[in-house]
Amino acid sequence: MTTTWTPGKVMATGRGGMVAAQHEVAARAGAAVLARGGNAMDAAVTTALVLSVVEPWLSGIGGGGFLIWRDGTTGESRTLDFAMRAPMGLRVEDYPLVPGKDGDWFDWPQVEGQRNLIGVHSICVPGAVAGLSEALETLGTLSWAEALVPAIEEADKGLLVDWFTNLCLSIDAPNLLTDPVSAAMLLRDGRAPAVGGTGTEQRLALGQKPATLRRLASAGAADFYTGQIARDLIADMADLGGRMTLADLAAYRPVWGTPLRKDWGGAQVLAMPGLSGGPALLDALGRIGPSAAPDASHHAQVADAIRAAYATRLNTAGHAARAGIDPGCTTHVSVIDRHGNAVSLTNTLLSRFGSKVTSGRTGVLLNNGMMWFDPRPGQPNSIAPGAQPLANMCPVVAELPGGGTLAIGAAGGRQIMPALVQLLSYRLLHGMDLGDALSQPRLDASGPRIVLDRRLPDGTAGLIGRSHDVELVDDVLYPVQFAIPSAVERRPDGTLLGMVHPNHPWSAAVPAEGVAP
Repeated sequence: MTTTWTPGKVMATGRGGMVAAQHEVAARAGAAVLARGGNAMDAAVTTALVLSVVEPWLSGIGGGGFLIWRDGTTGESRTLDFAMRAPMGLRVEDYPLVPGKDGDWFDWPQVEGQRNLIGVHSICVPGAVAGLSEALETLGTLSWAEALVPAIEEADKGLLVDWFTNLCLSIDAPNLLTDPVSAAMLLRDGRAPAVGGTGTEQRLALGQKPATLRRLASAGAADFYTGQIARDLIADMADLGGRMTLADLAAYRPVWGTPLRKDWGGAQVLAMPGLSGGPALLDALGRIGPSAAPDASHHAQVADAIRAAYATRLNTAGHAARAGIDPGCTTHVSVIDRHGNAVSLTNTLLSRFGSKVTSGRTGVLLNNGMMWFDPRPGQPNSIAPGAQPLANMCPVVAELPGGGTLAIGAAGGRQIMPALVQLLSYRLLHGMDLGDALSQPRLDASGPRIVLDRRLPDGTAGLIGRSHDVELVDDVLYPVQFAIPSAVERRPDGTLLGMVHPNHPWSAAVPAEGVAP
């Protein structure tokens, strides 16, 4: 596999609005909405819908997520939880434990047949359509049908097969083969399709997905939960032995809330409450004191803070947590419009390609939300009917000194919260701009071994290694070692700055001035 791609991104600037996302096509669609006068929520929902088509292994209408909105005029802020829920007919005995670890984000004890990771029993009730449509209706100016137009146009084209698509499909080809519909749609003879030659373009038809998006535009978002799309989804899952029902879909509702707040680094950090990564993020920030520079000592303090916050999170947080405890492969979108309205939105299928199951009647690739539950019985986050699992997603908005605003988030499972802790420290404690902050070397302390970018300051590995098992790595495209962030900042004078992860080939920050309305 050859490519001319070179890691590195340049911070974007503008004044008419900015979208930062993990795919330039989606970011440009959102920026075009801003250029036509739409607001941040219009752009965020449009971008998320396009992302569900152009990077189907990360997010989609078969998944769910969280978002934070901040009004640029009034300062009012709201959260929306549209994460997945377990089916009411779930049976705990369908997930018996066997020796070993599952080796995925949480490294839970292994379930027989990996039923919580792959296949129909790993699927939770999707919340993306309900959440995105609710957010648009409440805080946007576009209609649901208008927001779907760019996604439908991309779905009609099919999935472009370039070297990065080939890589992502190759990584998961063995798992995609477990589902005949996914395999037929995304693979060729059991393998990732070859990249077209010079001057040629290869695209994969996306089955019934374009028709499903058109039906969502004409019949409305409710069709996904109570209409023909719902009936088709449940029929496909029933054919595979799944326990989700039409009643599960009909009962789904996204939940509005109020962000958690913390004074930190001279700013007010707004995070998701509840079963998100937000409480753990604020816990970790509270354990980090001021430092003159991001030196070895600072990084050691960050590692200890993240490790302690995760210990609290995984031992106390979940749907069954005791009273008084605030529990606390994905994509992220950050948007700020010309009026200063900000949206930080994280959406996911969980694992790459989620459950690996595609509904043949709808073309919808479905999540593996069961992976987020602890398969051990009697835990705060144990598998349970109708429950919401503890999620990694952690969108953030920060109110900066002087009247600025920062919208930031990341993709990367358990790596998300550690990344945001470090990025906020670079930006707020050490005064870096977004370009410098997102280009700095990072560490990940979310797992049993702390992973360190070998570019970190001299002495970091030795200092952290006194208390923890450490591993030095290169920050390469694959295997992914650190989360993939996207961020937009509005300065007090109205200037907008956008930055994305330097090592991601498709990510982009696009100003409204950079696209045709």
